[in-house]
Amino acid sequence: MERVVVVGASNNPERYSNKAMKMLAEYGHEPLPVAPAVAEVEGHPAVASLTEVSGPVDTVTMYVGPARQGELLDAIVALRPRRVIFNPGTENPEAYARLDAAGIAHLEACTLVLLRTGQF
Repeated sequence: MERVVVVGASNNPERYSNKAMKMLAEYGHEPLPVAPAVAEVEGHPAVASLTEVSGPVDTVTMYVGPARQGELLDAIVALRPRRVIFNPGTENPEAYARLDAAGIAHLEACTLVLLRTGQF
């Protein structure tokens, strides 16, 4: 079971971050929602920022656009996840060099597709 931080998690069932929360749990992973406006997402306690995440993290899956990622990058590097998934609309080539320097893998992909196709 992987611990997966979902940055930009939402309680809105129409949002892809909400669908990812549900699907990650369905596939046996432990989703950790980062959502400053809510206390929980899909029954999982939410934290307001990445700095509140404790313990090892396997994957960070990004659901916030590049304009809002600047302050998140330091926290991601500090978490030392194995990888960061940049979902459609969150691609950020400026962040990739920083992740490379920290030894953190990154990919532009859809978490939902990776799960459904056994590539997660």
